[in-house]
Amino acid sequence: MDAGLECIYCIVRKADSLFSKYEADKDKKLKFMKEVFKVVSMSEKGDTSPYLNSKIIEMLNNEFNLGDTYYEVKKEYNALAISMEEEILGFIYDSEDKLLTALKYAMIGNFIDFGAMDKVDIDELRKLIKDVPQQLIDAEEYEGFVEKLKNAGQIAYIIDNAGEIVFDKIFIKIIKGIYPNIIINVIVRGDPVYNDATIIDAKEVGLCNIANVAENGTAIPGTQLNKINMKSKEIIDDADLIISKGQGNFETLFGCGKNIYYIFLCKCDLFTKRFNIEKFKGVFVSEKNVKNIMYSK
Repeated sequence: MDAGLECIYCIVRKADSLFSKYEADKDKKLKFMKEVFKVVSMSEKGDTSPYLNSKIIEMLNNEFNLGDTYYEVKKEYNALAISMEEEILGFIYDSEDKLLTALKYAMIGNFIDFGAMDKVDIDELRKLIKDVPQQLIDAEEYEGFVEKLKNAGQIAYIIDNAGEIVFDKIFIKIIKGIYPNIIINVIVRGDPVYNDATIIDAKEVGLCNIANVAENGTAIPGTQLNKINMKSKEIIDDADLIISKGQGNFETLFGCGKNIYYIFLCKCDLFTKRFNIEKFKGVFVSEKNVKNIMYSK
């Protein structure tokens, strides 16, 4: 999905905010922002918002030698989510439909996103977790998902953010408990970008103990099929079913025609308009049906 005008505004604002965090000199900032506008103006058809964001982050890293700028944030939210894991599993095991409840928790975990938001309010996260039963899942879409799971030999599960990865781990654990013969291959980012999950996060939260985890070879906050490494491409191509988490993965995968189910919260104005729902409400939809529910045609 090409980066539209609203995405470009957001990219520029984010670049401004991040540069100001590390440098107060106005002349240096002006020079940097001119480079940002150059990257945006030279974008080509097919350049997604996550891809352009990765170019800006690369520029920031070159300017300040930042490394993993969200390292401490990721550790904090991984630890927070791990502290909630047993309680969430208890709610799931006590529920009428364990798979559906675990799916809703995986959806809520997508709130932990420092790419789409400047701040992740922990009180708001706790409120969303408490209100999990109120998250709506389309019954027909869910029924189709269950049928696909029953017949799947391999699943590609594409992770989005640290912290959120614990909710994904819980969902994967429930899937494996119900369908023990399914092979689940998990894909994480190849290099740090925002608070997106990498192999370090997968190991930290214990995901590598229950699933095969592969790095995708990029620092793009999404899954750009023409940029990821061969290993990740093979996992996706060989999968009977793909689960894609988050807005960034949706933006880069939408329209690819693969057997994908998207799970995310709408966290920005563009997505709330696109799906005609309130902020922080969830979307669970297949690639096959997503165009039918989108309003920004």
